[in-house]
Formats: sequence, structure tokens, C-alpha cells
Amino acid sequence: MVGKKSGKALLREEGLERTDNNMDLTTWPQASMINQKNYYTEYLKRDDQILPLRLQQEERRNRMTTNAKDRDRALAQSKPGEVPAPDIEMDMDDDVVMDEAGGLVGQDAFGSKIIVIHPGSQNLRIGLAKDALPKTVPMVIARRWGTNESEEEGGEPKPKRLRFDDGTTMEPEKMFGDDFASQFATMTTELKVHMRAHKRRVLPNSKELIVNYNKRTPPETISEHNDPLRIDWTEVPKDPQKAPEHFTGKDALRIPDNSTPRYKLFWPLRYGWYNEHDYDQKRALFDDIAVIIEEAIKTQLSIPRKKDWPQYACVFVVPDLYERQYVTQILDMLFRDFGFGHVCFIQESLAATFGAGYTQACVVDIGAQKTSICCVEEGMCIENSRINLKYGGADVTETFVKMMLFDHFPYVEINLHRRYDFLLAEEIKTKFCTMNEGEVSPQLADFHLRAAGQDTRKYTFKTYDEILLAPYGYFQPTIFDHSLKLKDRRKLVGRSRDLYDDSPNDPVSTAQSAIIAMTAPLPPTNSHTINGQSEALNGNSVSTPLRQLPNPLQKFNEQERSSHSVIGSPAPDDDDTPAPPGDGETSSAKNDADVALRDDVLPVAALDVAILTSIMHGARNDDRKSRDFLGGVMVIGGGSQIPNFTNYLEEKLKLTKPAFAKDVMIGTPPRELDPQGVVWKGASVFGKLRGTNDSWISRLEHDRLGARVLAYKLMWAWFAKRIDQLNHSPGFSTDRRQERITIMARQQGQNRLFSVEYATSQSPKVRSPPLE
Repeated sequence: MVGKKSGKALLREEGLERTDNNMDLTTWPQASMINQKNYYTEYLKRDDQILPLRLQQEERRNRMTTNAKDRDRALAQSKPGEVPAPDIEMDMDDDVVMDEAGGLVGQDAFGSKIIVIHPGSQNLRIGLAKDALPKTVPMVIARRWGTNESEEEGGEPKPKRLRFDDGTTMEPEKMFGDDFASQFATMTTELKVHMRAHKRRVLPNSKELIVNYNKRTPPETISEHNDPLRIDWTEVPKDPQKAPEHFTGKDALRIPDNSTPRYKLFWPLRYGWYNEHDYDQKRALFDDIAVIIEEAIKTQLSIPRKKDWPQYACVFVVPDLYERQYVTQILDMLFRDFGFGHVCFIQESLAATFGAGYTQACVVDIGAQKTSICCVEEGMCIENSRINLKYGGADVTETFVKMMLFDHFPYVEINLHRRYDFLLAEEIKTKFCTMNEGEVSPQLADFHLRAAGQDTRKYTFKTYDEILLAPYGYFQPTIFDHSLKLKDRRKLVGRSRDLYDDSPNDPVSTAQSAIIAMTAPLPPTNSHTINGQSEALNGNSVSTPLRQLPNPLQKFNEQERSSHSVIGSPAPDDDDTPAPPGDGETSSAKNDADVALRDDVLPVAALDVAILTSIMHGARNDDRKSRDFLGGVMVIGGGSQIPNFTNYLEEKLKLTKPAFAKDVMIGTPPRELDPQGVVWKGASVFGKLRGTNDSWISRLEHDRLGARVLAYKLMWAWFAKRIDQLNHSPGFSTDRRQERITIMARQQGQNRLFSVEYATSQSPKVRSPPLE
């Protein structure tokens, strides 16, 4: 009987048996499985694996080698018996950038190779860090155009007047609408009541006296050769082919309106944002910013050759509540268009504290078209205290002109779109506006109207309460005209978005969210009710709350916050909380809807309310910090240069928060610094400080990493969204939250928390806190 053959025998007979020839199936290296219970990696955990930190270590190592060689050479060249000069041990962080920028050594040479740039909506302040004061240049450029700005839109004047059907202008009392007239009348009545309560004399027929005088006073004509203060206008060649393509700065404002060819003024920055209304292309907007800064460097700083600019470093001032698109675009412009060797950024409020010598303050910067508020503590801007309001000194100017026209101002043709009228209005506001009630009385005043190609006209008029009620608009901003401030917003430059989830990643602030919620609260859509309160579905959405919030000042003195009354409060962290029914929308779509609504809302609030809101969110319900910030409010900016403004603001804060009345104190910049130049001065001090080389970005780092280098070089957290999510995580105490934020910042290479001390010589020193 023949036995049954096995399967292996059959395969061997048929030649199909598998044999092992010790050859691998592939030459590609095979990774073994990871032990899930115990594994470890060093990826991106060492400084030498991160390019910016590795370059810093290499620079320090090279500096140590150079110092050692110099020391050995000095010892070898010393004569026998001669004692060589003692070598001064320099800190490895000292003046690294200064030596690279221009080979500068010594305190006297500090700042001569550093350009400090602080752009604004109306003025650009620029200068070398060694200068005592900056050069101020209007942030405007005039380009050849078919029409000028006063001839566009049918020649509609500014402020806009109402007209009858036949085109004639209405009476002064009706030309600005019933809303403005009622608000103006209410403010006038309240001022009279307040003045009577403080025993000040109020004439019963003051308005009638003012109106009657202004109606019957004609102007006086003065010949141009008899005017000692005549203006030197910018000369434009009559041949259009020889006329330059553009003018910048003061020359642009001095171009005659009826010049041939015509020139139109462009202001690239408006209300702290890009001016997307006057531009049709994004490239033209960026080019105008670059041209204005380039012309200022060449003319104001006397550095005409661009081939010398790589020897210079640049300190650029950015807003506290900035937009990431703006910062990355400026970074690219400073390196690619200007060719600077090194660049660093600093926030406005932090620069203000450096310039004034404050270690803890609530900085209120009132500019031409925006007002920013931020609490600064130990060299860091508190993120959730940042507020950006879209009004400033230009709104006061326009409102003052409207109030004067309401009272029959003799120069009825005034048009702020015309260049000479714009300069005239700024001059009148600076000369007559005040916050001192003692000066509110019928007063005789005059001004000179100087226009190109015309004789000088001298106008005489009387003022009354307009000089106080116009700047009082800071505390009642509804009197300002906000109708065109959001026009064409996001037309050219979109919001910055995260690379991975495509969600908006611009920095947010809970204080700014509170202001937006007070201005235009969102309807309670896409929400569900928990414990009788409407909770937002997206707990991480902090920038735009999904329900109407109470006045933030109501929670100013509370020690604990209820989970139902805090902006952006997360949902209760109970595991059994039922999930809301889905509507098919993704979280990204919901964030897009929230952000779109936020862009449609103009952040506007009374100045005293905004300051207290910022302090409340900056102090995080710490009573001691609240009192410290209230005692260190610093008001800066050109919009604050109104007589008695700081005293009036202090009284308003005391009336709003009587429990903290004894702690409220409004400070001004010390050492008689100009409030308009404090931010620039602080940026120049920051650029000269030793130990700040971690903030400088080199050309090599920018070429290799681009905008990603900002995460390792900025003084603040560039990834604001991560910090914000951490700041609102449930069950997270305030102290532990701040500790985690500090640790995250240090992990990103931002271990530079400075506190500035001013000795008797007023020279800044830097003290770095030790790492735990």
C-alpha cells in the first residue's frame, strides 16, 4: 500500500517548494514597531534642532572664540614686564546685533545704526535710535490722478450736508440731520446743568449771541504780499510730462488743489487698518506704504543710498491688537524692499512703558483715528486687556467743524476733503478746543484762510460750548460719524487663517469682545440652554460671543466669575452634558460666521468704560492689581493733547467707579516728553537695550523660514489662538493659567520678560527674571 504524500513533498516534486536564500524582500530599511508602553523622542526638544536658536548659539560661540583670540594676541604682543590691560568680560548677549550691524563699539555709538519706525493712520514717526526726538512725516502720498479727492463723488463736501430736492443746502440747524441736532442739543443742556451745579456762570441767551454775531461778520481780505505767514506751496511743473509721479509727506499736503496735472491724496492706513476703500489693488496699497517709508528714510534721516541700508537694523512698532497679515507683510517689506540687516518688532503699549519708564501701567493711546488701551505688567502686554476703538482726534476735528457750522460758522464752504481746509481745521481744533469748563463762555476768535492762488482771508467768529462738547465725544462717541469706517472692509486683504484647519487665527482679546458685545450683541442662534442660561455651541469662540452680555463693569469688583456671565465661558465640564443637535455645519463654518459678523461691527465705546473694561480683564478680578492699574493710567497720543483732558478723564473714572475713587490717578509721560513721541522713544530705548538680541531677526533666518521665524523671535506669543484656548480651558485657575502661558512662551524662545528701571542717570537697565 502506497502511503499518502505530504503537501511539502508534492510541492518539492512539482518544483514549487519555497526555499530561503537569505535575501531581503526589499533594500528599503524597515522600521521596527514602536513600543507603545515606553518610547521617547527628542524631535524639536533641543535648541540645536531649531534654526533661530541654533544660530544664536553659533554667534555666541564665535564671539567667545574671537574674544579668546584677541586676549591671547594681546598677551603675546605685550612687552616683557608690561602688565596687559585687564580684559572686560562681556556678556555673550551684549551688543551682538550692534556689532554685526555696523561694527559699533561703545555706548556713544548706540543707536546710530538702528532705524525706529512707528507708522500711524495720519503721521509716520521715524528716526535713528540715537536721536532724542523722532521726525514726524504725514503718512500720505499724492499720485497723479484724473481728479483730486475734493472733486470725486460729485464734489460732496466733508462733513456731508443735507440738501433739498433742488440741490440747495438746508439751514445750518438741519444740514446734519435730526439725530445730530438732538444729540447736540442734549449735550448742550447737560453741560449747562453741570456748570450750574458747580456754581459756574451760564448766560441764558449765549447761543443767540453766538449765532447772531457769526451771521453778520464778513471776512477781511489781506493781500498775499502783506501776509507774513503765507504758505510755500509745492510747485508742480506745468508740463505734465515733467511732473513727478508722486509726492509724499508734507509736500503732498501742500500741493494746490487745482494743480495741473491733478494729484490725489492716498492714506494707506486708516483707523489702524489697511485703507482698502481708496485702493483697487493690494499691490498698490503695499507699494504706497513702502514708498512713504523709503522717502522718509532718504530725506529725513539723510540715508539716500539703498546699498547702505543692509548695514542698518530696524525696530518696527506694531499695534497691540494687530493683524497677522499686517505683521508678515511688513516683515517681508523690510527685508525684500528695504534690505535691512536685522529687524525686530515691539507692541505700542509696551514701547510706551519703555519710553515713560513704567513697569506697570494701563496705557491709553489716543491717536488720530483709533484709540488703543492695554494693561502692561513687567514688560508684557496682558493679552485679554487689549482694546482697539475706532475713533480719535480726527473725529473730534470733524465734529468740531459740524458744531461750528451748526452755529452759523462764517466760513460755510469749509470742506475737509480740500487740503488747505483740512490743515485749517486741525489748526482751529488745536487752538480752541479744551476740556476746562471755566473757558466755556462767548469768546471772540479769528483765523486766517490761506489757499493757493488766492488772497488771505481773515475770519472773525465767536465760540461757546463747541470747544468742550467736541472733545467730549470721547465719552459719548455716538456724536461721531461712523458711517464710512467699515466701508470696503476686507475687500483686498483677507483675514489670516490657520494652515491646518482654515480657522481665523488673528489675536483676540476678551476685553475687545466685551466692547463688541456691548456695541452689537449677537442673537442667540445655534445655542442651547443649560441651567436656564444660553450657552454657545463653540466654547472656544472668544472673539464674538453668541449672546447678549451684561455691562462688563458690573463684574468689576467680583472675586469669582460665574460660568454663565463670562465672555467665552466654556460649557460645563460634566461628561454627561448632552450634546446639542447638529445642524450639518462644521466648526470652521461657524467660526467663519462669527468672524464675519465681528468684521461688520465697529468697536466703539465711551473712553472711561473702555478703560475700566480693559483693567477688569487685565487684572482678572484681582483687587490689588485693579487698584495698581487704576493708579497707573498713562494717557499718550496726539488726541490727548487737549487742555485739562487728563483731569476730566480722571473725574469721569472716579464717578464711574466711586469704590476705587481714591486709587484713580491719570499720569502723563515724565521728563516733559511729547505724548505723541512716547511710543517711538520707547522703541528706540528697546532697540538699544542690552540682552534683547533674541528679538532680532536676521536676513538668513527670514530667507529660510519666512514668517515662521516670528514664533521664536517676538516678545509676545505669536500663536495667539493656542494661548487663547489655554486661557479659557475649564477647571483652570488663574495662577496656573498664567504659569502655563509663561512656560509656553519660554518654550517658543521668548524668555525675555523685562522690567525697566530708571536710575538717577535715567539710563535704562534690564533685569531678567530667573527661570524656574
